[in-house]
Amino acid sequence: MEDGKQFDVIVIGGGPMGLSTAYHLSKRRTKTLVLEQFTFINQLGSSAGVSRQFRIPYPDEYMVKLVKQSIPFWDELQSLTPVPLMDEVGTLWFGDPDVHSTEGNIRQAELALKAQDVAYTSVNASELESQYHFKNLPSTYTGLFQAQGASIDLKATQQTLYHWNKESSLVTLKEEAPVTKIEHRHQQFEVTTPLGTFTAKKLVLVPGPYADAVFKLLNFQVAATYWNMASAFYKKTDPAIQYPTWFVFQNPVGDNGNQFYGFPEVSWNYPGYIRVASDFVMAPLNSPSQRTLVPNPQELAYTAEWVKNHMTGLDPIPQYTSTCMVALSKIPNKELLIDFAPAYVPAHKDIAIYATGWAGKFVPLLGKILADLTLDGHTPFDISHFATGYKYFTQWK
Repeated sequence: MEDGKQFDVIVIGGGPMGLSTAYHLSKRRTKTLVLEQFTFINQLGSSAGVSRQFRIPYPDEYMVKLVKQSIPFWDELQSLTPVPLMDEVGTLWFGDPDVHSTEGNIRQAELALKAQDVAYTSVNASELESQYHFKNLPSTYTGLFQAQGASIDLKATQQTLYHWNKESSLVTLKEEAPVTKIEHRHQQFEVTTPLGTFTAKKLVLVPGPYADAVFKLLNFQVAATYWNMASAFYKKTDPAIQYPTWFVFQNPVGDNGNQFYGFPEVSWNYPGYIRVASDFVMAPLNSPSQRTLVPNPQELAYTAEWVKNHMTGLDPIPQYTSTCMVALSKIPNKELLIDFAPAYVPAHKDIAIYATGWAGKFVPLLGKILADLTLDGHTPFDISHFATGYKYFTQWK
């Protein structure tokens, strides 16, 4: 195999996780190839939309701990660029304290924050309206505000990682290079793409919602469902109003999942507008090939109705609509899945995988974890809750 096609590690998937993994591998002097089926920094994977929420509240103490552990890695990434990667406006969780959703539960989050010594403020319904610009909320609603919450500039995050990797003598980036075949021969993997066949002793699989398109090449699949979530921007009618990042916990009403989340106004994404999205889908997809960039009109209507009834200082007509697709495991809490390939795959311990779940806030840390797993076979970070491949990977049918 010619030198330009032989690597130590091949990373399949060039989104935020793939670029972060390559960054951490290159810091450890590892010759790395990143293969992206589209172009880099695209809008076709889990990273559609250029903002993500950074938040510490979670109902599980191990998740709170993991977010705290990600902060030094965000600081390190920030040191590489003058462009702010986060706008720290705080995180607000509020709503019905008895509701349990895919995000968790407010009371459990308070307990987890206390256990991890994270400061937060409890708020009642009248404070939600007087301090945070919401209106017409049930008097029983409660919430918590955590000041370190932020809006992540995901595009700038990816650009920072991309430029580092592009300038590294150890990293090769190839786009429009979908993987069509993976074979294990002579103690290494041969990875076939339209740009040629490349070899490496180890693989990292981070194909986002396109996980099964890659996994099936190794004869396994992940138990996943796909959400194509509706999102829109709402014009500010009161320029002075700024919202934190927020999430509202409410029980569904009929086919309205009734759970929404929002972002502040940010300079990098339609200034003068704020983004609000539904945190439910009425009809999950069976495959990412079914995705559309046009949101479900009913989900969009429910979101706009929430904005009209419960938010102040905004024109409730949705603008700049889009969708964001995410692969979610069938694990009850829609957990991340971080593991090696299943044991029936040849050289399975040489294949590190991240698949499913919302992980924007973990981008720089997950790259480190995947690099650790690839080079050392283990990581000092506790991923025991996510190493569930034995349960959710099955042989390809």
